Amino acid sequence: MVDFDGSVAVLVVDDEEPIRNALKKFLAQQQFEVYAAGSGDEALNQLRRHKIALMLCDIRMPGTSGVDLVPQAIEIEPDLAILMLTAVNDATSAALCMQRGAMDYLTKPIELADLGRAVQRALKRREVQLENRELNRWLKEEVTTRTAELHRERQKLERISVATLEALVNALEAKDPYMRGHSARVADLSASIAAELGLDDEEIEHMRVAGRLHDVGKIGTREAVLNKQGALTPEEFEHVKQHVLIGSQILAPLPHLDRVIAMVRGHHERWDGTGYPDALRGEEIPLGARIIGAAEVYDALCTSRPYQEKMTPEQAVARMADLAGTVLDPKIYEALVAIVKRRSTLVFLDEGGGGS
Repeated sequence: MVDFDGSVAVLVVDDEEPIRNALKKFLAQQQFEVYAAGSGDEALNQLRRHKIALMLCDIRMPGTSGVDLVPQAIEIEPDLAILMLTAVNDATSAALCMQRGAMDYLTKPIELADLGRAVQRALKRREVQLENRELNRWLKEEVTTRTAELHRERQKLERISVATLEALVNALEAKDPYMRGHSARVADLSASIAAELGLDDEEIEHMRVAGRLHDVGKIGTREAVLNKQGALTPEEFEHVKQHVLIGSQILAPLPHLDRVIAMVRGHHERWDGTGYPDALRGEEIPLGARIIGAAEVYDALCTSRPYQEKMTPEQAVARMADLAGTVLDPKIYEALVAIVKRRSTLVFLDEGGGGS
């Protein structure tokens, strides 16, 4: 006969006391911890009080039948292995018990050797189910952990790729004293405009990254053209215009920058459709590209250039008023004006506070 671990608890449920006692005696000899119940209600109480691994249950009982007891027992103890005891003519009821969660059934009169093997099979099946559940739980935790690790690694690579491109832009601008810091200033102002327009935090961050990288395509522009002090020839201007296409091509292999690419490509489009490279008009131009375009004009006016003295912020927005509705989106221009006014107020307050 099979030798089971004595810690395994079995519940015998049968309304006939002689059968119940015989089953108890047999199972106790097999080193099980045996509990007994003479009715379905008593069986449910036993399940609530003890940690039962397997239940032997008669199908035909007064009150709560074995058919009704099976789902109620599993609700109390989901890991319960259930063996039904049935008469020869109760095959239909036995099949119904199997549908409701019983593992097997035995037909009376029961051979003890058959009972021992059936109990072994049921407990083994229960053990496998528990192991599979634990394995699935472990796999789920492992997948969650690995997914989080991969997400962190991807974010790290994304930050590195952006930082590398920013370093290239900074190195490019460092060669020209008039352009030094241009992209960083455009990025900060673009983010401020985005916030003024009510964009959410994620969109504002995309805006900031796009501002930092909007001129990355100038890596492909000839230095002689970049550093030229005078007016550009038509051929040179066509060459410079390629930087928006080159920039979008540089960023294309980086899928996390897909929203940034459209901003980089379109930041020289004009509200009236006379810009480049696609001659987009009005709201056909991506919002981020319109914002960078306005920030770039403002920064150019507020920065010393060989051909102009730098303007104050107030002078710059006043000069840009003529561009609203032609070069610039009027709503973005209004947001820029609001930002400049607010900054001027903050400067005034700061100067006032310093004098007290």
